[in-house]
Amino acid sequence: MNGVETTGRDPTRGPVELREPLDELARPPWRFEHDLRFPPPERIRIYDDTLRDGEQMPGVAISPRDKYELARALSEIGVHIMDVGFPAVSESERETLRLILEGRRRGEIRPDVELICMMRCAPADIEATLRVLDRLGHPRDAVGYFIFTSASDLHLKYKLGRTLLAREGRSPEEWLDLSLSFYREANLRMLCEAIRYARAEGAELIEFGGEDGSRADPEYVGRLHREGIAAGGTRPSTPDTVGCYSPYAVRDYVRRIKAATPDVPLVVHFHNDLGLGAWNSVVALGSGADIVTTSVNGIGERAGNAPLHQVVLQLRYLFGIEIPGFRYDRLRELARCLERISGIPVAPTEPGIGLNVFSHESGIHTAAMLIHPALYQFIPPEELGTRTRYVYGKHSGTAVIEHALREGGVPPEPELVARVTEEVKRVREERAAGADFGQFQRAHHAHLEGLGLSAAEVVEIARALVEDGARR
Repeated sequence: MNGVETTGRDPTRGPVELREPLDELARPPWRFEHDLRFPPPERIRIYDDTLRDGEQMPGVAISPRDKYELARALSEIGVHIMDVGFPAVSESERETLRLILEGRRRGEIRPDVELICMMRCAPADIEATLRVLDRLGHPRDAVGYFIFTSASDLHLKYKLGRTLLAREGRSPEEWLDLSLSFYREANLRMLCEAIRYARAEGAELIEFGGEDGSRADPEYVGRLHREGIAAGGTRPSTPDTVGCYSPYAVRDYVRRIKAATPDVPLVVHFHNDLGLGAWNSVVALGSGADIVTTSVNGIGERAGNAPLHQVVLQLRYLFGIEIPGFRYDRLRELARCLERISGIPVAPTEPGIGLNVFSHESGIHTAAMLIHPALYQFIPPEELGTRTRYVYGKHSGTAVIEHALREGGVPPEPELVARVTEEVKRVREERAAGADFGQFQRAHHAHLEGLGLSAAEVVEIARALVEDGARR
């Protein structure tokens, strides 16, 4: 017997109507004890990093026009803050800023979306953003200024060391011999001077922070934040740059650094190297943070950034926290948009946005789904702008075959249903026996590897330039 027949229900009439409330029949996933203390939903801010940090995924390059398309989609879905790039880096980044500012002026980007530009602790980086704004006729406070440095001693001495030595008028020979305390103090001076300069030149919203915060001394990070605020900064930002934190570490770290500047919002930024980017973001919000950075589809360097869809879905379905005005039903549409623009596909099993997450084939599952979808799905697909899909193959049962025949206008006589079920299984097994996905796999890998230039192409470009120079 199949699942439909045992219910005594006509499957053409759709799911049964539950006689009891669903949350009495199935314990809601948010009904558990925890000591996280989240801000009110209206104070939680989603800060999207796709256009800047997301694009740093190896091989990805997004044109200004495509970035503008993404910016509009992000505005429509309901993000609150948008990192629009690094104007000091290239003309392409400056064109992106121009398009987005003009789009906001025309009303195509929500006026309440904060636009953030990234810059190092260098007057030249700050001036690059100021010049774009001046040239376009926008006030200098039309964007926020994210001024970043480093925080861990590893970064301070071995990445920024020679820059700090030059700023302090010290000899490059002293690089490896000077104490860590020298680099900490020099770094603080560099950051605070940059913040004061940006403030003097008309910046109003100044975000600031140190790379590799998760591997830094929390006491030093707290001091960095306090002195940055005193210099004129608006809010501190701290990143888990290499994605090495556990949720337990997040709770301890966020509480400690939040205590250093309790009266201003705290931004947290997590990478996904251990698959914990989204969960660490949620735990951080429950431990004192106010703003989380994310990227669409989780794209970014190495294993990517905290995925936007995972963060908002975990908040909604595990803690009952709905972000006001956020369009959950557009998450899958946004995912397809970025796939098309970036060339980076989403895994079919990716939570919420993968093509298979609302698909069912197993006979046991499909028979139950025809009785009521909640039996094997706790997220209603319509809330994410999609519907349940049945896949027919070696695991199919007679219940879903009967359903397909009815939907197709074929009377589901028991003997026909049994024969069709048998044939569906046979055809799928036959296809599996002859399938060779090696070509698909090779094409997939070649596509990903071909997004960027190879070392051989770089050398070829160099040789061409040398030859061109010799001819001149």
